[in-house]
Amino acid sequence: MEPALRRELMAFLGQFVTENKRRKIAEVLRWRTRYLTFLLEDIYQPQNASATLRTADALGIQDVYIAENWNAYKVNPDVALGAHKWVDLHRFRSPAGQAAPEALDALHEMPAEFPATAAALEALRARGYRIVATSPHAEAWGLEDVPLDRPLALLFGNEREGLSPYALAHADASLRLPMYGFVESFNISVSVAIALSHLRAALQRAEVPWPLSEDEREKLTLRWYRRIVERHEALEREFYRRRGLPLPSEWADSP
Repeated sequence: MEPALRRELMAFLGQFVTENKRRKIAEVLRWRTRYLTFLLEDIYQPQNASATLRTADALGIQDVYIAENWNAYKVNPDVALGAHKWVDLHRFRSPAGQAAPEALDALHEMPAEFPATAAALEALRARGYRIVATSPHAEAWGLEDVPLDRPLALLFGNEREGLSPYALAHADASLRLPMYGFVESFNISVSVAIALSHLRAALQRAEVPWPLSEDEREKLTLRWYRRIVERHEALEREFYRRRGLPLPSEWADSP
């Protein structure tokens, strides 16, 4: 969609969004970023999957990457509290990733190949991210050591095995969260929250281009208006009709 037409459509749908909600969307987008993101590999507990989405939304992280080599990623709406409506999930699945999470109980060792992880890492590299694996065992950076001179993607593994050997081997660097007790790792959702809250604060202080572009903010505004406005498709059809414009090609076969 051309930017000028998109702005017209935003203004049209914005009539059906309350002023408070429009202001809230604008304020949220002011702090949104794609400079920092994270990948979850084979997370299988819905409460953890959902808690990480709440963390992403609360910290202004727009994109979450999901690798499903074996475990299917499921969101619990009661835990996510709607966060999954406001962040973008980029899911990479292998055939085994369609299996039920409880199937992991029958697995005595991790799969030999990780096609979903490989595809996710390839996508992250294509978008310019430095890929940093989190691991309690690695010779690794501390949180204060992580450079923010380029976009950063953190990798987090599942609740039982942690990150796969493939993810560890193909990351650019490793990160170890500080721990001072007997246990050797945090809960996965806690790990995500600790790492991202620290790095998000550091990002605010860094002189790097972390905000979304105007084009990205407009696209998200339109998408979020559509989620808020009931019967937005019918309204959009009226918008195109009034302007004598053809419907978007993706609507061609819809009634």
